[in-house]
Amino acid sequence: MSAAGSTGAAAPPAAFASPDAVVDAVGTVLGPGEWFTIDQARIDAFADATDDHQWIHVDVARANAGPFGAPIAHGFLTLSLLTALATPLLEVGGLAMGVNYGFERVRFLQPVTAGSRVRAAGTIAAAERTGTGVRITQDLTVEIEGSDRPALVAQWVTLLVPA
Repeated sequence: MSAAGSTGAAAPPAAFASPDAVVDAVGTVLGPGEWFTIDQARIDAFADATDDHQWIHVDVARANAGPFGAPIAHGFLTLSLLTALATPLLEVGGLAMGVNYGFERVRFLQPVTAGSRVRAAGTIAAAERTGTGVRITQDLTVEIEGSDRPALVAQWVTLLVPA
């Protein structure tokens, strides 16, 4: 995994011919991915979608004078962006679909201020065959550009269903 906040280029995706091929790939490094900007418009849209309009997210003037020096993204907004941030890190051929099983662990380590760029990096931590496909666990980190501390760390579980 890359160091949190590093500014290097995105890595190509880890590519596998089939879900079964991922079983032997435990320990494979994923990413880092492309940088993604979390702007105030996205924060406001997420506040509207979730009815979470706390001032630290949406009141720019008050948030600028507040404890973070700027509005911050909702932790759940950053978590929800894992689909956009982490999915491109892994290419699996012969796949009918991926099913989100959820998370074993999620920790929000540092707030993401409006206008910050984030990206995902991680590893394939576990992979096992099931009756319907291959269930994988990815240990993921969402890095904040220019920061030594990540925004979040998570263990994401996904079922890879073969075509």
